[in-house]
Amino acid sequence: MSNDPSAPLLAKNDGSGDKHDRPHSQRSEASIASHKSKGLRRSFTGSEESTPLLSGEDNQQNYGDAPREGTARSTAASSLRSLQGGGSKKGKGSRRWPTIIALTILTIALLIILGLGFAAPAVAERYAKEAMVFEPTDLSIDSFTSSGVRARIQGDFRMDASRVKKKAVRDLGRAGTWIARAAESKSTEVDVFLPEYGDVLLGAALVPPIVVNIRNGHTTHVDFIADLTAGDLDGIRRVANDWLDGRLGQLMVRGNADVGIKSGIFSLGTQRLSESIIFKANQIPIMPKYIIRHLGFSDAERDGEKGMVANVSLSLTNDYPVDFQIPRFRFDILVPGCSAEQGFLTLGEAMTAEAPVKPKTDVNVDVSGFVRKLPEALITACPDTQTSPIDRLLGSYIDGQETLVYVRGSRNPSKKTPTWITDFMKDVIVPVPFPGHEFKDLIRNFTLADVHFGLPDPFASPNSPESKPRLSAVVKALIGLPEEIQFPIDVGQVRADSDVYYKKRKLGELDLSKWQHANSTRTSIPHEKEEGLLVQSIVKDAPLDITDDDVFADVVQALVFGGNPVVLGVRAKVDVETETVLGKFVVRGIPAQGKVFVKPISGGNTTFSPEVGALEILETSKTGLKIRAKVNVTNPTEYSATVPFIDINISVNDTILGHATARDVSVVPGPNQDLAVIAVWNPSHQSGKKGAHIGSELLSQYISGYNTTLTLRTHASSIPSQPHLGTALSVFNVTIPTPKLTPPSNPNRPVRPDPPKEPATSAPHFIDDAVFHLITSTAVLTLLSPLPHTTLWITSVSATASYNNTPIGAIEYDVPFKVPPGASDTPRLPVDWSLGSIGHDAVKKALGGNLKVEAEAKVGVRVGKWREKVWFQGKGIGARVSL
Repeated sequence: MSNDPSAPLLAKNDGSGDKHDRPHSQRSEASIASHKSKGLRRSFTGSEESTPLLSGEDNQQNYGDAPREGTARSTAASSLRSLQGGGSKKGKGSRRWPTIIALTILTIALLIILGLGFAAPAVAERYAKEAMVFEPTDLSIDSFTSSGVRARIQGDFRMDASRVKKKAVRDLGRAGTWIARAAESKSTEVDVFLPEYGDVLLGAALVPPIVVNIRNGHTTHVDFIADLTAGDLDGIRRVANDWLDGRLGQLMVRGNADVGIKSGIFSLGTQRLSESIIFKANQIPIMPKYIIRHLGFSDAERDGEKGMVANVSLSLTNDYPVDFQIPRFRFDILVPGCSAEQGFLTLGEAMTAEAPVKPKTDVNVDVSGFVRKLPEALITACPDTQTSPIDRLLGSYIDGQETLVYVRGSRNPSKKTPTWITDFMKDVIVPVPFPGHEFKDLIRNFTLADVHFGLPDPFASPNSPESKPRLSAVVKALIGLPEEIQFPIDVGQVRADSDVYYKKRKLGELDLSKWQHANSTRTSIPHEKEEGLLVQSIVKDAPLDITDDDVFADVVQALVFGGNPVVLGVRAKVDVETETVLGKFVVRGIPAQGKVFVKPISGGNTTFSPEVGALEILETSKTGLKIRAKVNVTNPTEYSATVPFIDINISVNDTILGHATARDVSVVPGPNQDLAVIAVWNPSHQSGKKGAHIGSELLSQYISGYNTTLTLRTHASSIPSQPHLGTALSVFNVTIPTPKLTPPSNPNRPVRPDPPKEPATSAPHFIDDAVFHLITSTAVLTLLSPLPHTTLWITSVSATASYNNTPIGAIEYDVPFKVPPGASDTPRLPVDWSLGSIGHDAVKKALGGNLKVEAEAKVGVRVGKWREKVWFQGKGIGARVSL
C-alpha cells in the first residue's frame, strides 16, 4: 500500500501496466458520464484495462440503480482510507474498530456475492443466458482464406436484467455484475456442431479477447476479427441439400468452447461452455430474391470452339448486415434429364465477376455463360414422349412460366476461388428460378397465301386425315426477334397446330403437325427498331377438321353470297426447327395468331353460267337418264380446289329432280375446261308425280328458250366420309342458270364471214331450218341434236305454225323418227294449211324466199328406255317456201 494517506487501496492505472492484445470495446452513452476513470478505450489493434475493480472515485449507480450524491464517499471506501492513513490521533482507538468492522463486512459481502456466483454456477449461468443481449450491427468478410474466411464482426452487447424472470436470479446477477463491472474473455476457439446430423462439425471460429461491461443497462460496442474455418464439408453438403430440397424443418446448432474469463485483476478461471440453439423453419435464411436487369445472347468463340455467350446482370436483395467481396466463381449450368436415373445434363458453364456486398444493400452481379454445341442427350426426345429436355426448358420459358435451371460448382474452378469453396460446391446442386418470358407477340404476322381447298377423299376411313377437307397454302410468318438475341438464326422446318375462327367462333382445327420445309430471311419490322425473321413454308394438303357445322355453313354462305372477303382468324402453337451456332434444335409451342383473308367466290353475284357440252347418255330407264357431260366454268377467285368426290342434288322450286357427281376434279383460278360430271336425271324417282311434272315443265321451258334456273344443294351423302359437312352445307342453296347446251352447227348452211354475236343468255336453237312444200303440203325440219354420241327419237309431233300470230297450218305426226347426232332432217311431215288465213297468204307470197314463223308443239321424245312428253314454243324460226 502507498504511504500516502490519500491514496486508495487499489490505485488508478497510470498507463504503465500491462497491455493486452485484444479488440476494443467501447461503452455506450448509457454509462454515467461523470465517471472519472478512463474506462474502456476503443482501439482496433487492442485495448488496455484502465479501470480498477474498485475505483477511488465512483459515481456509478449501485447494483440497485439508485442515485447517490456525487460527492459522497461510500462507507467502505472511507474505512479503507482510515485504515490506510490512520487519521487524527485524537480518538484513534475509538475510530479504528468501526473501520475494521466496516472493512470486514465489505470483504464478507464481496466474498458472499462472488462466492454465490461461482459456488452456484447454475444461477450465474441462468442470469447470463437470460439477461445477455447481443445485436449484430455489421458482418463483413475481410478476406477469404485457404480454409475459410476472416470475418469482422461488430455489434452491441448489453445485460438486460428485465429479461430474467426469476427475481432471486435477477437480484443476485445484478449484484454480482455491478461489483465485477467488466469482464474479459481470453482468446477462444469455438467449435460448432450439428447434433441432428451426427454431431458433424459445421466449423470453428478463433475469437480474440473481448472486454465488455456486464453491468445492467450498459452497452458495449464490440468490434473484432475472427478466423472462421469450414468443418466437415461432406456433412455441411448434406445440410445444404436438405435445405435446397425443402426438407429442413428446423436446424439445431451446438457450440462448444473453453473460455478463460477475468474481471479486472481477478482471473475467474476457464469455463467450459456448451450452448444449443434451434432454428425453426421461419428463422432459416431463404434464397435471396433477384431481378434480371439485362439478358443478352451472342455467338462467340472460346479456345477455338464456337458457341453462344449469355450475359446476365442480376440484382439480388440483401437484407443482412454483411459486407464482403464475392470472389470470381465458376459453375456448371444443368437441366434435368428425361428421368431421375439420367440425372442432370450439362447445358453450359458460367463465371461470375467479383461483386461487392454492402450491408442491407442490393447486390449487383454480372454473370457470363458459355454454351457449346448442345449434346445429343439434350435434344433427343425422351422415351414415350415427343419432347426432349431442352424442349421442356424452352417450352416453359416461352409460356411465361417460371423455369428452373440448376447450377453446380464447376469441376474446373477458377484459380482465384478458394479450394474449400470449390470442394463444397462441386457436389451441391442449387435450383435457380428463372422467370419466363411470355412471347405473346413473338410472331407479329401470320398469314396464308395462295390458298387451295380440297374436299375429303370419299373412300377414306372415318376420322383419318384424308377424310377431312384439305388446305394447301403458302404460310408466311414474321417473327419479331427479341432484343436479347444477337446471333444468326435460320429456320429449316416448321409445323403447327392451328385453330381457325370466324367472327370469334371456332370453325375448326387446321392440322399442320407434319414438318414442312421452310426458309427464313432477316428483315426489318415496319415502325419498330428490332429486326424480324420472315419465315415462309409451302403447306400441302393440311387437313381441316370442321368442329362446328353451323360456323362452317356461315363461312361458305359468306363466300358465295357475301360479296366481300371473309376474314378467318388463326391461333396456333408453332414448332420451329432452328439452326444456330449450337446446332439444330426445335423451339416448340411458340404462340402465333393471324388472319386469313379469303376472297368471295362470286363477288356476291352467283349468276355465273357454266357451259355444258359433250353430252353422252350412259344409261337409261323408263323414268331417268344417266348422263356424262363436260363442263366449262370460270373460277372468279384466286383460290383453287381439288374435288375427289362430291354429289349434289339438282332441284327446282325445292323439288329434287336429280343429282350430279364429280370425281377427281381440280378447279383453278380463271377458266376451267372440260370438267367431267356425271348427272342422273330422274324426277319421278326423286320426287314422284310432282317431280315428273316439274321435270317435264323444266325441259319444255328450256328448249323453248325460257330463262330457267337450277338449284344446287348438298346433302348428307355429298361427301360420304364427312356426312356432317354435307349436312352443314345444305342449309343454303346455290342457284345458277340452267347450263346452256350448244348444239352443233349445220354443215349444209353456208358460213357467214361475220356472223352476229349472240348474247350468252340467248336460247338454244334446236330447229335450225324449215322448208314448206306447198304442192305436197309437207314440211321438213332441220334439227340440231345436242347429243354427240346418242340418237334421239321423236315419237310424236302435234304442232301449229303461225305468222304474226295468224295460223299457217298444223302438223299431226305419230310415226317415230330418229334424230342422230349433229344436224339432220325430219321426214316430210304433213301440213294441214289454214286456207284463207293471213298466215297462209304470207306463205304463198314468200314462195321461193324466206319467212320468219312461230311454232308451238307437243312432242314425244325417247332415248333408250326413257320417254318424255314436252312442249315447245319457238319464235323467229327461219322457213323457206318452195313448191
